Amino acid sequence: MRANDAIAGLVLVILSIVMIALTASFPDFPGQKYGPSLFPRILCAGLIVCGGMLMWNGLNARRAGAPWLEIAPWAREPRRLATFMLVLVLLLLYIFAAETVGFIPLALLFLVTLFVWLGVRPWIAAATAIAGTFTIYWFFATLLRVPLPRGWLNSIL
Repeated sequence: MRANDAIAGLVLVILSIVMIALTASFPDFPGQKYGPSLFPRILCAGLIVCGGMLMWNGLNARRAGAPWLEIAPWAREPRRLATFMLVLVLLLLYIFAAETVGFIPLALLFLVTLFVWLGVRPWIAAATAIAGTFTIYWFFATLLRVPLPRGWLNSIL
């Protein structure tokens, strides 16, 4: 489904205003003119400008006859719709199972599943999933120090 840019712009403006309102509760740094709310507010101000431009373009397109909503051609093909649903199911599975199972087993499972579903040969899918999972884990957990869930591998890692 494709929404008119006016709808996307309106959503962007509303979310930006909500984010600006949420930054009002951020504490100030003593002795400084700015605090932790400055950067989010600058970012949201830019997003409000972008949202306004999207709304302008969307309303102009609407005047030219563009619909508010239209179904994308890929959504009419069962295989592509099933692929989209598979990705959503895997994301939900990750959200609910990550703490218990862990990042590494779930990432391996997801990548192999998606590669095989998309037609990659199983041995290439497995090798790529292993390399990709450990590269992502190394980058986020080691370099960026993002605490990825360990789950079943807690005693090993």
